[in-house]
Amino acid sequence: MNHAKRFQKYGVAVLLAWLTMSGLAHAWWNDEWTARKKITLDTTEKGIAIGDPAGTVPVLVRLHEGNFKFDQAKDDGADLRFIAADDKTALTFHIEKWDALMGEAFVWVKVPDVKPGAQITFWIYYGNNGPKAVRTEDAKGTFDANTALVLHFGEHGTPPADSSASGVTAEKAGVAVDGSMIGTGLKLDGKTAIKIPTAPGLFWKDGGEVTWSAWVKSATAQSSGVIYVRREGAKAFIVGMDNHSYYVEVSQPGSGTHRSPAGAEIVAGAWHHLALTAGSGKLALYLDGAPYSELDAALPGMNSDAMVGGDAEATSSDATAAEAGFQGELDELNISKIARPVSFLKFAAVQQGGGDKAGLTFGEDEQTSSWFSGGYFGVIIKNLSVDGWVVIGILSVMSCISWYVMVTKMKYLNTINAGNALFLQQWRHIAKDLTVLDDSDAHAEMVRNMETRVDKPAQRAMRQAPLYRIYHLGVDEIRHRMAEDQCVGQRKGLAGRSIQAIRAALDGGLVREIQSVNSKIVLLTICISGGPFLGLLGTVVGVMITFAAVAAAGEVNVNAIAPGIAAALLATVAGLAVAIPALFGYNYILTRVKESTSDMHVFIDEFVTRMAEFYKE
Repeated sequence: MNHAKRFQKYGVAVLLAWLTMSGLAHAWWNDEWTARKKITLDTTEKGIAIGDPAGTVPVLVRLHEGNFKFDQAKDDGADLRFIAADDKTALTFHIEKWDALMGEAFVWVKVPDVKPGAQITFWIYYGNNGPKAVRTEDAKGTFDANTALVLHFGEHGTPPADSSASGVTAEKAGVAVDGSMIGTGLKLDGKTAIKIPTAPGLFWKDGGEVTWSAWVKSATAQSSGVIYVRREGAKAFIVGMDNHSYYVEVSQPGSGTHRSPAGAEIVAGAWHHLALTAGSGKLALYLDGAPYSELDAALPGMNSDAMVGGDAEATSSDATAAEAGFQGELDELNISKIARPVSFLKFAAVQQGGGDKAGLTFGEDEQTSSWFSGGYFGVIIKNLSVDGWVVIGILSVMSCISWYVMVTKMKYLNTINAGNALFLQQWRHIAKDLTVLDDSDAHAEMVRNMETRVDKPAQRAMRQAPLYRIYHLGVDEIRHRMAEDQCVGQRKGLAGRSIQAIRAALDGGLVREIQSVNSKIVLLTICISGGPFLGLLGTVVGVMITFAAVAAAGEVNVNAIAPGIAAALLATVAGLAVAIPALFGYNYILTRVKESTSDMHVFIDEFVTRMAEFYKE
């Protein structure tokens, strides 16, 4: 009985595993991508602890050999995809740098609705070397509509190009430096400035809003210099360093020039995220996401070109060039049309800064969602012909039928065996004196006493036992024969012909019980014998179709033949998958049926022997 229960549990476990595997296949975004990794963006106290919603933000994903398998992706990263947590929504992204040889990449991903105290998950998919895996990155779509300028400074020998929708390109190339804050940066020598032409998105209104930010590293020997400047007549907007302190300076006709108070002294040679917001008559400086300095002044309206790394007017004289220009490195210059919230600036500073507090954690690499998506099985299923699907569909139905028969038959055998065991315990008391059957009232009382010795569940199990039903059949036949003999004046007892008639009735009951026990087992034999042949039929037809297609094409190509033959063989595998479990289950059930049948034969022999002993003439 314990073995039977284990058999049922294993069968159910197999079915549940198959259903779970199938469910996972639907959770996989696209079967053509064979690998993925979960990325979690943490804005709780353990990650980037922002106090207010940051909105839609560009998240920097740093990939290296420690968190990404470059050998499984395309050499240029063309198969890279970012998918939201629902495994359906594609996230816009673009690659700033991809170096598969060195195992390093910087990718910007647009993540919407970043809120405090949350863990936002998304997936990175890769591992598709097929022709459909082409670049789908969208630099302009990675940043929201309020972004007016994004310069990564990743170019070598060409002018820096804008990655935002403004599409601005600097007028001349700067000096690129590898190993900057994020990939490649811009090296500033204090003498050469880069002009950034104006664009519609860079138009500033008087008293309007703007956000300016960049990663800045000053040279060890410098204490002053202009980082960014924009002039238009008497109006000016300058971001720079003076006496080892960052400042913002604005000039307006009639109101003169105003500069923000000196903040904390900056240690040279270290990277810092410098940001500025303008709005509501104030200019606020932020260093690494924290308030640094503030100026009570409005943003001057401008629609002019800008200079990076020096002031065009100051550098016109060689004598003042070194004093006017900034010496150091610059990376990720970003200008927005609105005043970004403090949470946005802090998020950018901490998240882009990398390290342990960057807020990103990478999960384990997952290879395909199931056996049926991606990999070899994915190739096989994609090349399966219609006739193969028909055969596999029929075999699937046969498999369900065989498992249903095995499970239900095992439950039935367990039930009748338990009932037989309970009945035999009570039969030992009856078999000592069958004369109680002479009196129907005594017999009824005996049966009541029998049933009171077991609880109600056991009574129900005992009534379902074949031995119990055969016993009652014999009792009814004894009463009937004895009543007939007494009517014709014969003496008390059973004649030989009556005992033979009762034995025949018991044998008839035995046949009916055996038929009940053996019902539906024939379905298992059909699955055992028919499954492999049906699978073989599907394989033969599939191979014929494959070779016919090759003959029609007129070319012998192993890459065209192999997938078709592999898919055709899947039908044979499916047929064996139906037959093998059914064969094991059939042999086990057949053994249990024989045991139950033997118990019924033994009981009938014992019943007839005792009947002949107690009711002889």
